Amino acid sequence: MQEWLPAPPKGTPICLGADGSDFDDWTAIRAETLDGLQFTPRYGPDRLPTFWDPKTWPGARTPRDQVQQAADELFRWYKVERFYFDPPRFETDIDALESRHPGHVFEWWTNRPKQMHAALERFSADLDAGRITQDGCPVTAVHMANARRIPRGILYVLDKPSKSQKIDLVMASVLAHEAAADARADGWGEKQQMSVVHFRRGMSSARNRPHLR
Repeated sequence: MQEWLPAPPKGTPICLGADGSDFDDWTAIRAETLDGLQFTPRYGPDRLPTFWDPKTWPGARTPRDQVQQAADELFRWYKVERFYFDPPRFETDIDALESRHPGHVFEWWTNRPKQMHAALERFSADLDAGRITQDGCPVTAVHMANARRIPRGILYVLDKPSKSQKIDLVMASVLAHEAAADARADGWGEKQQMSVVHFRRGMSSARNRPHLR
């Protein structure tokens, strides 16, 4: 089993993806760095991972205040370029995040078969090509193993094989990768490289890859 690596250091440029649910499925936030490392962030004084099983919280409901707290902390700790959040029942939560972090938080609906199929194809291809690496989060590995391709005509989407076999961290990972890929297409990498060059000019001296089934 791959070791669960520590999260990248403060100030690392990242993109985020989130999949949310109130009662049954989990809510999760996953991150991807500029060079393609995907990781499960941690937050709060106890450094809890950014996934929430509603059954383990009061009232068997997702603690939305914790999701907001975690997201805000990630924006403070990292340089978040783009955050894609699947919005059903979380529209107001997304609005609140966008108001605090304007220009960086976006709705990304996973219930669109054509767009979701394209995102899954890119995610799967980039996993196979080694463009995405993983931090070894064991819960993500379980969710990845649970995920199944379900045909939708000539397309496919992801689903879980049973109600208890969750895949929410996979969905968050796909959205994090989609956010990162779109950000790179908009010049994210070039902007970071320019910042490094400018900084250096101002100085006086000189992973195991999972697979979708």
